Amino acid sequence: MNTEMKNISIDKLMSRVRGKIQFNAPMAKFTWFRTGGNADILFTPEDEEDLCFFLKTCPSDLPVMPLGVGSNLLIRDGGIEGVVIRLGKKFSQITIQGDTVTAGAGAPDISVANAALKNGLSGLEFLRGVPGTIGGALKMNAGAYGNEVKDIFKSATAVDRSGKIYFLATHDMHFSYRHSEVPEDFIFINATLIGRSKEKIKIKKRMDEIRENREKSQPLRQRTGGSTFKNPVGKSAWKLIEDAGCRGLTIGNVKVSEKHCNFLINVGGVNSQNIEDLGEEVRRRVMNNSGVKLEWEIKRVGRKI
Repeated sequence: MNTEMKNISIDKLMSRVRGKIQFNAPMAKFTWFRTGGNADILFTPEDEEDLCFFLKTCPSDLPVMPLGVGSNLLIRDGGIEGVVIRLGKKFSQITIQGDTVTAGAGAPDISVANAALKNGLSGLEFLRGVPGTIGGALKMNAGAYGNEVKDIFKSATAVDRSGKIYFLATHDMHFSYRHSEVPEDFIFINATLIGRSKEKIKIKKRMDEIRENREKSQPLRQRTGGSTFKNPVGKSAWKLIEDAGCRGLTIGNVKVSEKHCNFLINVGGVNSQNIEDLGEEVRRRVMNNSGVKLEWEIKRVGRKI
């Protein structure tokens, strides 16, 4: 389908969906790095039905990408082709029944941890230290402080590019380290997680320990994308980076954090290219020093200029 026909189709969609459609939408404000180009189209669905209708009706050759809070994401300066879907408030609801927590894919991980605490459910404390939303946590099997999503996962609901809904059990997810094997076009709608009853004071103590550990060891309240690289098997990415002499390394307005060198910090730049360039330079130096090929944990999307 050519560009003109796509635009006509999207224009027709605008009058039929209840959510908000924006063209050439600025995306930098939605990422923790605060950099990146515009999305061709940004769609914020009103609810699950609206999302499914949009996906079913939207031209099938138009790329679609879900967006959470942009915590582990680098949008390149040329922007994003196709549609970015940003889940709104109705995808952020959290309900608890017995020992199960059902959370919308747009719910912040920290909010889910706090809801579990309020209801005396343990096992979800680690989410206090995971930036992002439940949708992203499912996609990458997010983890911290000795736990990961697969440890608490019961089921999830997702929708594919054609608007078809799927109900997923643990065996459908194929979880591995910072990864799940769900189809690339799946957009998560919600997840049901399992906790276990425990005294609230003990749960809060563990969450406070996680918060304090993050405060001491990570560059919080700065423009960063969280952990930049995955930990290789049996090794720590930050140690490999430090041993390669990269602590404090700078390109343009981007530097390797001196507090935790698996974090890249945007100290005032407005483009994403410097961030990616610095990450690639770190990878090169680590490879030369230790022979280890670091794998990006930050998701890089969009067009380069």
